[in-house]
Amino acid sequence: MATLRFFAGAAEAAQTETATLDAGTIGELRAELGERYGSEFVRVLGLCSLLVNGARAADDTVALAPTDTVDVLPPFAGG
Repeated sequence: MATLRFFAGAAEAAQTETATLDAGTIGELRAELGERYGSEFVRVLGLCSLLVNGARAADDTVALAPTDTVDVLPPFAGG
């Protein structure tokens, strides 16, 4: 199962900072997260970047392995 780490607004919407999930692709992961956390989380997820083992995964066809770590990062302001 992939390990997920939620940051800032994503953690607030999910009401947790970490989770595990069994998904074969980023698209499957997005669908499962929506089912698990609901419509408000889906709204936030649409604004987020997903990093798989530190590399941006913008394509829903990106494959996931059970040992992967996925970071869910909402946009950050500042500089």
